[in-house]
Amino acid sequence: MENKIVMEFPQENDTDLYLNVFGHSITEPLHKAGPAVKTFYLIHFVLEGEGDFYVKGAHYHLKKGQGFLIEPDTPATYISDEHHPWRYVWFGFSGRCAQDTLSSIGLTQNQPIFTCEDGDKLKKYVFDMLAHNTSDHADHYRLMGMLYLALSVIANAQKDKLEAPSGNAYVNHAISYIQNHYSMPMKVEELSDYVGINRSYFSDLFKQYTGMSPVKYLQNFRITKAQHMLTISELSIESIAFSCGYQSAEAFHKIFRKTTGMSPNAYRQEKRQRTLSSQETMNNNRPDYIDTDDDF
Repeated sequence: MENKIVMEFPQENDTDLYLNVFGHSITEPLHKAGPAVKTFYLIHFVLEGEGDFYVKGAHYHLKKGQGFLIEPDTPATYISDEHHPWRYVWFGFSGRCAQDTLSSIGLTQNQPIFTCEDGDKLKKYVFDMLAHNTSDHADHYRLMGMLYLALSVIANAQKDKLEAPSGNAYVNHAISYIQNHYSMPMKVEELSDYVGINRSYFSDLFKQYTGMSPVKYLQNFRITKAQHMLTISELSIESIAFSCGYQSAEAFHKIFRKTTGMSPNAYRQEKRQRTLSSQETMNNNRPDYIDTDDDF
């Protein structure tokens, strides 16, 4: 027998990650689950006791502080120990990014086992899910937050087992950060802290892969965005300056002129003149319409 608490969620197939089930079980000796398959990813974490987990021909004996992953459509069986039956929490989830998320924290079909010293946190997050299982929108977002927090605990526990990112990966992460946060004040230290490496090493890597410093890349990206805004919008120069991460129109004007060789206003006027000239050329080259009585 199994004393369990479980809540189920409707599926949301267009979501990156969403909860399917979560719960807490105090099992009887030799309690058996499976062999069965799930339609979602399911993670169990052992709080007390021990037991055996069987999947894809492999056998794992698991104790307190360990957990296991069951992937969708994968037959699996787990049996509680006769003398020290286990107690565990679990949560199941799906979504477009579910498989990539698990791979990024080192959990796959071939590596379904993890050890976590922060088990109290996992227990806390699952119990929080159980306490806030309502149709209220606030609770819905809270539950999704608990899912991400639980995954973050496992990711932290798996950190030493994961391969360190390549230099190119560090740079790609930094570029993505710049492109998503260019409108905010930013320092090199912020970027190096974000990717998790020393500032000096980060600057050297960035220049090696992009041919320019992080500061220069950020400046060029901001100016490119500003040029686009000047061309397609009626926003004031000051609004564009702040939208692109500059603290004043004066600072923006100075860097824009240094980069492009002209002021923002001159750039806008030149682009508009070119657009008008192109339209006039198209109109002049358009063939005259000849009305005929020919039938088609």
